[in-house]
Parts: sequence; C-alpha cells; structure tokens
Amino acid sequence: MESRGVACHTCSMQQSVPPLTQAYALFQAGQVAEALEIVQYHAHAEDADALFTLGDIYWRGAGIPQDLARGRELFRRSSDAGQPMGVRAYTNLLSSGIAGERDWDRALGRLAVESRSDFLRKQMLELVRAMDLTASGDPIAIPAAERLSERPDVWLFRTAFTTAECEFLRLLAEPTYERSIVAIGGQNVPDPMRTSDGSTIHWLIEDPATHAINRRLAALTRTTVQQGEPLQILRYRPGQQYYPHVDWLDEENRRVTTALIYLNDDYAGGETAFVKTGLTVKGRKGDVLVFHSFGRDNQFDTMSEHAGLAVRTGTKYLASRWIRERRYTP
Repeated sequence: MESRGVACHTCSMQQSVPPLTQAYALFQAGQVAEALEIVQYHAHAEDADALFTLGDIYWRGAGIPQDLARGRELFRRSSDAGQPMGVRAYTNLLSSGIAGERDWDRALGRLAVESRSDFLRKQMLELVRAMDLTASGDPIAIPAAERLSERPDVWLFRTAFTTAECEFLRLLAEPTYERSIVAIGGQNVPDPMRTSDGSTIHWLIEDPATHAINRRLAALTRTTVQQGEPLQILRYRPGQQYYPHVDWLDEENRRVTTALIYLNDDYAGGETAFVKTGLTVKGRKGDVLVFHSFGRDNQFDTMSEHAGLAVRTGTKYLASRWIRERRYTP
C-alpha cells in the first residue's frame, strides 16, 4: 500500500508539470526562472527536446551564466536521445573541438551517417572528401602568396578555394542573411558603416566543411584556427558598401588580421580599397586577401584603413574572418 501511495504521488507531480511548450512561452515573456524550471524537469527525464533546449540555454547564457562545456554535454545527451538538431550540433562541435575534445575522424563518421537522410550534410561530406587534407583536417598545401603592399601589409592568395567551396558558403548563408549590425552601448543596432547583409557561421553551426575552410584560412594567415572569430558571409547588392573603417580592436586580446574570401566575381564595383594608399583589390572567385592591422612595431597601423566600395551592378559575396592575437572566446 505504501509503495502504491508513493507511485500515485509521483504521477500527480508529473501531471502538474507544464509541457515543454509552455517553457518556450515563458521565455518569450521574460519569465526565465519559471521557464528554466520546466526545461530542467523535462531534461532530467531525458526528454530529447528538453536536453537540447537546456544545452542551448547554457551555450548562449540565456538568463543564466554561460557554460559552454555544460551546454556541449547536454547537446551530446540530446544527440544520444535522437534529437536532430542535437545530432548535428554535437557532430559540429566534435569536428572543431570547441568546449571539449576534438575528434575529426569521429565527426566525419557521424557526418556520413547524417548524410544518408540530409542533403545539405551530404554536400558537406562530399566537399570535405574533395579537399586535400591531413588526418586532422588541415590543408596539405596552400597556394603561394603575392604581396601587394608592405604598408599596410597586404597579401593575395589566388585560387585558395575551389568554386564548389565558394558556392557551398553562399548556399549555407542564404537562408540566414540579416542586415549587418554592430554592438553599441550593449545593444545590437544596424551598422552605420556597413550597408550589406550578413550571416554569421557561429560555433554551433560551424559544420565540418566550414571548419576545414577555417583551418585553411588559419594556414594562410599563419595563425591557429582557435584565434579566429566566427566566419561571416557578406552580401552586397547594388549601392551597398562598407564605408572607410579599420578592423583593429585594441582589446586585451587584440584583433590584428583580416582574411577575405572572394566568393564570386560577376559584379561591377565592390573593390576592397585601402583609402590612404590608393591600393584597390578585386579578387577573383576563390581568391583570399589577407592584411594585417598592425605595423612593424606591433601596434595599430593607421594605413590599414580600408573600405568596401559600392557595388554598381550584380551582387558581391564575400566571406570574412577576423583573427585575434590569441585564442578567441566570445
């Protein structure tokens, strides 16, 4: 009789817990503590969607202190429970090693399984298999560099990326373009300097193919992949431009280098112009432009000021990666 009473009490508790969908509504209403309690309850019961949701909360620090390692572990558990977004997220994190171990072979094995039912994941796998990589996913060779300027220090790597790789990055970004924004006073507002549309390939969606591309950019810039900020895909339509600016950030971990992949060349205008020297560059599809924001004294070089000139006709696509002095953590 006693055990039956306990069982009935447990059933009553379970029936009183709101469904996970109510937690989403509470989050939207700003009632984070109440929403989190519901999500935690369902995650404790190994609900796949709740595990992923809780992982995303910790990953982003949504209403609680950010904890990437805990978020990653919850993504793993959601993946084990068969949550589709959790499966893809954990594969991505395995390939990059963000917030935990890196296992390139295991990531590719998982990607091969995912590719059987997901066309985009199949494209990623085919792209990686076409790359000339080491066992750890690094490029075996990189093209020779052509120095365009000593000050600022500017280099061009011709055909560093294939047509297929350029088209893949454009495809990846297409559903997620937003007006380029900038953080001012703790708020994200439309970037007054850049009128383009942008898509950020942040860590959670940095798939194995994109990660291999980032490792090639690291090789071209003679840095480690961990020093790079998330890759951005930029789209400039006629009339859109990036006004004269500098990429340098004088923070504790300074932003010192920029790498640009030209994803197409069938447009007019849109040159990358170094405004104080007169150097203008319009790369061909697959070319990479690398320049440094520091001079020989390792301090900010004012000559690195540059602009993305207005596109006259067509649409310009560009992949941009800013690189820090040391490992980057947002």
